[in-house]
Amino acid sequence: MTTIAPPHALARRPRPLRDGSARYLRTHRSLLWRITRNEFRARYAGSHLGNVWVALAPVLLLVVYAVTYVAILRIRLAGLTSWEYVIFIFSGLVPYLMTAEALATGVTSVIANKAVLSNTVFPIDLTPVKAVLTSQATMAVGMTVTIAGAALVGTLRWTVVLLPAIWLLNVMALIGLNWFLSLLNVIFRDIQNFLTPTLMMMLIISPIAYTPEIVPDSLQLLILLNPFAYFVVAYQQVIVLGLTPEPLHILALVLLAVVPFVAGSWFFARAKRVIIDYV
Repeated sequence: MTTIAPPHALARRPRPLRDGSARYLRTHRSLLWRITRNEFRARYAGSHLGNVWVALAPVLLLVVYAVTYVAILRIRLAGLTSWEYVIFIFSGLVPYLMTAEALATGVTSVIANKAVLSNTVFPIDLTPVKAVLTSQATMAVGMTVTIAGAALVGTLRWTVVLLPAIWLLNVMALIGLNWFLSLLNVIFRDIQNFLTPTLMMMLIISPIAYTPEIVPDSLQLLILLNPFAYFVVAYQQVIVLGLTPEPLHILALVLLAVVPFVAGSWFFARAKRVIIDYV
């Protein structure tokens, strides 16, 4: 005999977003913003230049890369002038700097914030999110420089209006990934040590200073299997090349953002009850 569960029983079924760590992004958004802002201010407290380093550090790094590729290595891409090529590099390098900072800080966020494990005011679920939000200062400064440069060299097109959407998807992907890595790193501390060479490899196999088309066929698989490469190409298309990503490319970006975000939210909310004992 088949029985039908009452409505109140169906309502208790877990939902990844409603019952996962993502729910704190809504219920604790004001607190998250204040904590992130305070940590950001404390990062440069005591230095003579203070928050000037927020703009100075990424700009100096961008200049170093521009000089290396254009003046020293003398690399050129067909159809782009030297200055256009510089903006092309910036369009991929700035998101990489943001991604590297978010992951490097986020993977150790749970271990580094043991004091809030039993804190009901600021849930431990938000510490990996805080790492991603803090890294957005680098992204904001770098993208401001990149867009201003694109406008000056004449490569800025209407497609730049798609930038916020790509940026948001990138942030969602990083939050989801941090939910996984930060919790797993509590048990497997090798993750934080393996991250540095992984980020270095990601810089090399991401089409930041080159286009996927010039990669040899034997190495194309490295590009296809690199999730960050899809974001790099999208940034470069909308900022420099004046192109809109193809439908399959857009679908890939959405999946690369939504799947880690939803899965990471569910995983952190469920697994933290067990893994947190290892901290």
